[in-house]
Amino acid sequence: MITFDQVTVHYDDAAEPALREVDLTVEEGELCLVVGHTGVGKSTLLGAVNGLVPHFTGGTLYGRVTVDGRDTATHPPRELADVVGVVGQDPLDGFVTDTVEEELAYVMEQLAIPPHVMRKRVEETLDLLGLADLRHRALHELSGGQQQRVAIGSVLTAHPRVLVLDEPTSALDPTAADEVLAAVTRLVHDLGVTVLMAEHRLERVVQYADRVVHLPGSGRVVHGAPADILRTSSIAPPIVELARAADWRPLPLSVRDARRAAAPLRAQLAGAEPVPVRPAPVAGRPALLTARGITVSYHRVPAVRDVDLDLRSGEITALMGRNGSGKSSLLWALQGSGPRSAGSVHTTDPRTGQPGDPHTMAATDARRAVGLVPQTPADLLYLESVKQELDQADSESAAQSGGDSARTILDRLAPGIDDATHPRDLSEGQKLALVLAVQLTATPRVLLLDEPTRGLDYRAKAELTRIVAALADEGRAVVISTHDVEFVARTADRVVVMAEGDIVADGPTTEVIVASPVFAPQTAKILAPLPFLAVDQVASALTGSSIPTQDGENGA
Repeated sequence: MITFDQVTVHYDDAAEPALREVDLTVEEGELCLVVGHTGVGKSTLLGAVNGLVPHFTGGTLYGRVTVDGRDTATHPPRELADVVGVVGQDPLDGFVTDTVEEELAYVMEQLAIPPHVMRKRVEETLDLLGLADLRHRALHELSGGQQQRVAIGSVLTAHPRVLVLDEPTSALDPTAADEVLAAVTRLVHDLGVTVLMAEHRLERVVQYADRVVHLPGSGRVVHGAPADILRTSSIAPPIVELARAADWRPLPLSVRDARRAAAPLRAQLAGAEPVPVRPAPVAGRPALLTARGITVSYHRVPAVRDVDLDLRSGEITALMGRNGSGKSSLLWALQGSGPRSAGSVHTTDPRTGQPGDPHTMAATDARRAVGLVPQTPADLLYLESVKQELDQADSESAAQSGGDSARTILDRLAPGIDDATHPRDLSEGQKLALVLAVQLTATPRVLLLDEPTRGLDYRAKAELTRIVAALADEGRAVVISTHDVEFVARTADRVVVMAEGDIVADGPTTEVIVASPVFAPQTAKILAPLPFLAVDQVASALTGSSIPTQDGENGA
């Protein structure tokens, strides 16, 4: 169905090819998972399937890519639209209509599909992806996860034979991600759709894959059965790290298979007390931000309902909950830029040292008091190059705060980004890393991160954990809104769970996420009822030393 024949892609301003002599065949009805660190060429590989590379991205493609017998060199994307459906990293980039129902119908209209068939397919897709209640909603009113489900649905209605998905679950809560992946799997198994999927959260998707394509960073690819590739690859989910440590053979790729293999390990760990992932914050630390009665409504519909929250010095709080539960609305209200129907927020004005509300502070002072990285980080990028963004951040923030330069922070998060690159040409993970670097140069006393791990690989997430921990150790308060349960298990001291605008759980990380079948990380599920959250805790209990993580350093 998809064939790469000695394919090399070289962009004009790049020193090395993004892809180098790639030979790959993806058969009909195969789910092929593309893995690799941020910036190694995964998006280029996916873009070559429908001709976006090089027809729209520029650069030169050597070799030949064919899809269902059509050569992408002679068939531009519009001539492949009936056979290839593509969902990019940022759903908003692909939307062309105003409402959910209109977006689902748009591609079919372009393909001249009869109206009675369109109506039937729209209804099927609404049910398949759990979007029926949102059918008349405006796209800009949806949460990031809801937008991503709509983006997937908009290409499914055309019934493509090939589906290309770039980070399809990055903004979805665990339950919604499982629903989407189950739907994609049904398409593969029941209809013979060929799926090429790039995803950093391997713990969610690897069990569904028929084959793994690994890009190690040289431009070449290595592919094969998932268990064969992941046993030695530089990137792997927690379940594989645990299997490597315990030397389980064959390599399990699902929690069910791992639990079957884990009985001897659970017996060996019985009675052992896991070393805390992070030292507990000192009790009695002061609150850096106090929120009381926060209510946010849109068109008289409440998104946040009478929320009270204290953010304490030195504490890392994870804000969790299903898509649309009010997490982003709460963060914007705390930061001061978002709407607030009722309630109050009190923090310290960095200029005067007196109590103040971020909503009424000067913009520069508010940014130093409460920093926010939004779900779509590109909204904060407006200059012509990475260097200009970094220099602007330094001039506004670093000189005042005395913190690290923006370039230093960026190199820790996503090394190798060239100064001359236009921010809009970066991958989603690289854009996020750049915005994080810009915001962190201001060293705000309270830092709010909305889905910060979206688009980040395991190595970048480990570095983000270290940066966040360092900020907390300096006495700052950090809030991370996320669906990434593995990141929470390694990073957060406290978990706050929201549902329908209310806080329904608030407590220490271990107590909250282990008690939840939805938010529990893989290690906790495999070793339950033992209280282990991360692989390095297991290694420490067994040997007294940490298991090396994929970036070559010991686990956090």
